[in-house]
Amino acid sequence: MKVFVAGANGAVGKALVPQLIAAGYEVVAMTRSPQQVERLRTAGAEPVVADALDRATVMRAVKQAQPEVIIHQLTALTGVKDYKRFDDEFAMTNRLRTEGTDYLLAAAREVGARRFIAQSYGNWNYARTGTAPKTENDPLDPNPPRNQMKTLEAIRYLENAVTHAEGIEGIALRYGNLYGPGTGIAKDGDIVASIRKRMLPIAGSGAGVWSFIHVEDAASAAVAAIQHGATGIYNIADDEPAPVRVWLPVLAQAVGAKPPLHLPVWLVRPMIGEVGVSMMTQIRGASNAKARRELGWTPAHETWREGFKTAL
Repeated sequence: MKVFVAGANGAVGKALVPQLIAAGYEVVAMTRSPQQVERLRTAGAEPVVADALDRATVMRAVKQAQPEVIIHQLTALTGVKDYKRFDDEFAMTNRLRTEGTDYLLAAAREVGARRFIAQSYGNWNYARTGTAPKTENDPLDPNPPRNQMKTLEAIRYLENAVTHAEGIEGIALRYGNLYGPGTGIAKDGDIVASIRKRMLPIAGSGAGVWSFIHVEDAASAAVAAIQHGATGIYNIADDEPAPVRVWLPVLAQAVGAKPPLHLPVWLVRPMIGEVGVSMMTQIRGASNAKARRELGWTPAHETWREGFKTAL
């Protein structure tokens, strides 16, 4: 079976291509960078250079490949770190989730691809209510911080387009917060750098609950979704959603940093804005029960506690 991977050079894409090859799939790997062609070819994929926001180029690449499955892993998350300008920082990712999704879906219909799997997100975008981990049936935030509204709308757009695509089995994978190579939570990641400088404090109660997923596990969920699961949305996270006050000190210890500072909300709000305060004190974690049950997927890193130690 031939699989077309858009975003093959991203954090998840780099983990995904080798997993697909190992599983016996024929892989066409799309990247914007000509410098990545040889790496992808060495990995066993057929590389294709295309700009994901150029409709004609995308259509041509997919038509030439004639895949049965398209996996959309397009984001532009590298360097995102200013929560006060959240929507501005995510502007390119939002275009990839809207325009990029439209172009890939149009190409999928053109070649008769049977299944379309897209990277979405599932943590801060859920309604900030209750205490139980959120399931795919729970509502997204009806009133997010002002500087997250455009990004949440782009997520809604992607999920609606994918799961309502006529004639295509559309699956949206709501990844938790990624960690591992190529992410902000990596040995050379931006978030880890901030932790080492003690510039990422626990704000207020530190009760914001985060869900995590290692990039290798995020990739394995996409592989599982090729053969398993009905059209719909799946949370892809590990087994232990945890509040900031719990996971942040463990992460600091894993990277050899001093324990994070614990500061009142009023003091950190000017630095991290309402989005940062929300993520530190209000957001809810996600349940992976549906993905385990319907995709037959099990994360190798079942909890961030083990994952932070082995990955970092």
